[in-house]
Amino acid sequence: MLYTDDSILAGPNRDELETIIKDIKSSGLNITILGDVNDFLGVHVSKEQDGRIHVSQPHLIDQIIKTTFQTNAKPKPTPAKSSAILWRHRSLASHTPEFNYRTVIGKLNYLERGSRSDISYATHQCARFCSDPKRPHVEAVRWLVRYLIGTRDKGYYIDPDSTRGLEVHVDADFSGNWDPSEPEHDRDTARSRHGYIISYMDAPIIWKSQLQTEIALSSTESEYTGLSYALREAIPIMHMLQEIRGQGTTINDSLPVVKCRVFEDNSGALEMAITHKFRPRTKHINVKLHHFRDYVTRGMVVIEPIRTKHQLADYLTKPLTAEVLCPLRKRVMGW
Repeated sequence: MLYTDDSILAGPNRDELETIIKDIKSSGLNITILGDVNDFLGVHVSKEQDGRIHVSQPHLIDQIIKTTFQTNAKPKPTPAKSSAILWRHRSLASHTPEFNYRTVIGKLNYLERGSRSDISYATHQCARFCSDPKRPHVEAVRWLVRYLIGTRDKGYYIDPDSTRGLEVHVDADFSGNWDPSEPEHDRDTARSRHGYIISYMDAPIIWKSQLQTEIALSSTESEYTGLSYALREAIPIMHMLQEIRGQGTTINDSLPVVKCRVFEDNSGALEMAITHKFRPRTKHINVKLHHFRDYVTRGMVVIEPIRTKHQLADYLTKPLTAEVLCPLRKRVMGW
């Protein structure tokens, strides 16, 4: 793995890594070997006594807490209020907080992408209003930071399960930000939000929470759109795994073919993905969103139903209560 001039080498044994290092040095590059991975681009990597690997960013969280002047604030149990949706609040005057709103959002974005999928939804909601934050937006950031105070040392745990392959959990919230008084001034309130988690060997490798670029006309369409976007990232990973297997590396011996299991909790989206027939009400999404159907036909992508309470991507699409959030967070992040 290479990022500018920082890199991580991984291999089946130490001898192979030493050979690679020798080849790099012989090419004339002056490199420094720092040993086993502890910190990489601000992300701390540690091995627990039970064998799990913990990925976290406590130093960045400390910076965020210090920047927002909340070092002694009382922690919150969730990243956002479960009963509040953020809008532009046009009727309120602009609010200038004691901290730089954009700077804090930038740091929260880096934290969310690096190790904290549990704050994805709250972070992206707050990020929408960087150009003109109002008091509710600032209070939402403060709430999120207070959640981080109580979870400063947390990230996510990697505990590989060799019996599990590539899996995708997809969820969507149909027009979750809708406000009848806002569309004239903020068309984004009509947009749905989808979220997905891509995991390999039961370890999360990619997660995302985002507003959809298209305006979905139904909950089925919003779910199907999320399914399409998730598989745009999962399918290249599938091909990469096939290439690795083709080069002679043994991966997931229990699976004869690399498959991607997609867990979908909307029956309409599930039916549309599995049963390939013409439907007048969905013909407008025929070209753009059916790109993965051939993978389903060939059996390379298996789409399975899942109960909503077991949908791991649920916390990427909407604010949840602690009772709903904690079991999902435990399942995805290990705490």
